[in-house]
Parts: sequence; C-alpha cells; structure tokens
Amino acid sequence: MEAVAIINRDKRDRDEVAAALANAGVAAKVELVDGGAIGERAEAAVRAGARLVIVGGGDGSVSSAAQAVAGTDATLGILPLGTLNHLARDLGIPATLAESVQLIAGGHTRTIDVAEVNGRTFVNNAAIGLYPLMVVDRDTQQQRLGRSKRLAMLVASTRTLMRFHHQRLTLSADGGEARIDTPLLFVGNNDYQLALPAAGQRGRLNDGHLCVMVMRKKGVPGFLAAMIRSLLGITRPDDMVRLDEVHELRVESGRSTITLALDGETMAMKPPLTFKIRPGALKVIAPNT
Repeated sequence: MEAVAIINRDKRDRDEVAAALANAGVAAKVELVDGGAIGERAEAAVRAGARLVIVGGGDGSVSSAAQAVAGTDATLGILPLGTLNHLARDLGIPATLAESVQLIAGGHTRTIDVAEVNGRTFVNNAAIGLYPLMVVDRDTQQQRLGRSKRLAMLVASTRTLMRFHHQRLTLSADGGEARIDTPLLFVGNNDYQLALPAAGQRGRLNDGHLCVMVMRKKGVPGFLAAMIRSLLGITRPDDMVRLDEVHELRVESGRSTITLALDGETMAMKPPLTFKIRPGALKVIAPNT
C-alpha cells in the first residue's frame, strides 16, 4: 500500500514510525514536519495524487490533515500520538503506534462527517467564550515555561475563571434567531454526550448534524455548578440550551474578531461565523462499527 505519512515532529521519531509502517507492510514516504505545516504538507500530498494520507499527532494535527483530505478521493489514516486523541477514540482507533499501524495496513475505510466554520474544517468541535481563553493561556505557558499540557490547562482554567465574562452573540439557525449573552458557545461535529462515564464522547460520526450548546448567562459559582451537573447527567433548564438537528449556524458579534478554539487550537476570525456540517465528506481508516 503506497502512502504519505506526515508526522508531527514533536510527537514521534521518524525512524520509529517508518519502521512500524514497514513492518506492517505499509509502503509510505514518512515526513517529519512542524505541527503548523501539517495542513500544507497534506494538501501538497493530495495534489500530487496520494490516495492515502497518514497523519501522526494530536487532534490539531488530524484536523489540519482533514482540511486537505475532506471532499477528495484520498483517505485519511490516523496515528493517535497526541494527549487526548478525541477523534481517534470516537472512531475506535487503537491508542498504540503498533496497533494503529496494523489497522491502517488492514485498509478498512469508513465515511464520516466533518464540520466547518467559514471554510475551515474541524473534526471534533469549536468553542467561543471561556474555553478559547483557557487554550491561549495554556499554550503560552507551554511555550514560555515548558509546562505539561495538563498542568498548563489547570492553571489556565483557574486564571480564566478569575477573568470570567460573557460574550454577546446573535445566533441564527434553521430560520430562527436569538440574541444571547453566554460564557460558552459549543459547536460539535455530531452529537456529544454530557453525562459520565461517556462525557465528551460521540456515539456516531455520520448523523449529518451539528451539536450546538449554549451556556445560559451565569456568574462563576453558577457556571462551575452547571458544569458539575452536566458531568453528572443532571439537566436543568437554566443551565444549557441545546439546539438539536442543526445543519447550519450563523454567529454574529459586535466585535471585529472572535477568538475560538477549533479542535484544541485557537484562531481569530472575523464575524459573522457560519458553521456547517458536511455529511460523509471524509474517508478514514477505522474499525467496523
């Protein structure tokens, strides 16, 4: 099987990945690149005619590669080398390098949905409000202080809550419109579960709709209490508004730019933001379901 393997250089040694692929019978050109260059390299590989693009890294790396592969004849293979690996987990892809390479060698493909915002593809979720601020703080700590991702996120969460504020947004979906003040707007690629033990997971990735959740306006104590209740599966109408079966969402703001977290990475976009679902746009190698 001929393929291009694009590996985030922060996650693995090139020779180790190349040996694992070769041992599994996958003939692949292995490239070690910086995380920010993965999307560009994946796009170049697709343009050059690659039928299989293997990406090794975390959710940000996978999302960047999916931007290039979605909507083409190419297939995406995933080596889950990051911290959380949300998409790989929801697809049932094994967590170890050896097992994920064997899965790629088997070649079983599935077609899944992706989402996009203003043309930028994401495979997991996007968020506006508190979470992007936490991610920015986390990344700054990692770069300047060398902290682990988990420790940096814990510190960032505490500091962000001390600067707690709301976003004033106008949402338009399926013919309806509402103006809201919220500390958090969440948009997921397919339906996310909130209750333990499956909190943050998706049962399916081909339902063809966005998962839109809006946190009602709250102070810090109310926000923390609402998050705890959601993890325990306790629903209250004054906590979270959930919009079901959304195919397109438009978000407007009085601000010149909106900072959002997209598959764990932050970026700023000019409003309005238009979120869309792209049913069956991405072919991936994954176990049968």
